[in-house]
Amino acid sequence: MPRIAEARPPAEPSSPEQRARHVRILRAASHMAAERGLERVQMHEVAKAAGVAIGTLYRYFPSKTHLFTAVLAEQVDRFSESAPRPRPGTSPEDAVGELLVNASRQLLRRPALATAMLQSANAANAAAVADAGRIDNTFRDVVLRTLGIETPTAMDVTLVRLLMQCWYGVLQMSLNGRMAISDMESDVRLASRLLLAPRSNA
Repeated sequence: MPRIAEARPPAEPSSPEQRARHVRILRAASHMAAERGLERVQMHEVAKAAGVAIGTLYRYFPSKTHLFTAVLAEQVDRFSESAPRPRPGTSPEDAVGELLVNASRQLLRRPALATAMLQSANAANAAAVADAGRIDNTFRDVVLRTLGIETPTAMDVTLVRLLMQCWYGVLQMSLNGRMAISDMESDVRLASRLLLAPRSNA
């Protein structure tokens, strides 16, 4: 009786050459999704555009969910590194609102890619797609940093999680054409004020 192949976790790049291939794959996927949308991106075309074998692509990214969740994780990492400091005189919760509005504007510059990333990240199971947890942790950390909270309480973590869920929801509605961008930004700012008001350092 033939053995059923065991599911293997995606490989992680461990050398400069592997990291370069990994980056080429993410860039190729981003470019294609921005032009075509998630459904029309084919894995073999991503491999060809990135100059890697299809087996190499699947070794790093077993599915499109893995691939576009990783694309979002890379963008979130860059956003975390480049996030500006709050303007003097801005309340912490308003600073978080502006942070999320800026993140929204960056994502909405390429709506088809933003939709591909959010759909993939929302479908990703954290047990199978490690980048899903990485996204959550990075966003949590950048919000807590903007709030000036170094040692968050359980309530702080919960409030940030609720804010992230709210932000994903209104961003998705904007991408679906069900909410004007100006309304989305107003909702994000209001949600930040309401949800973060009970934080530990208020």
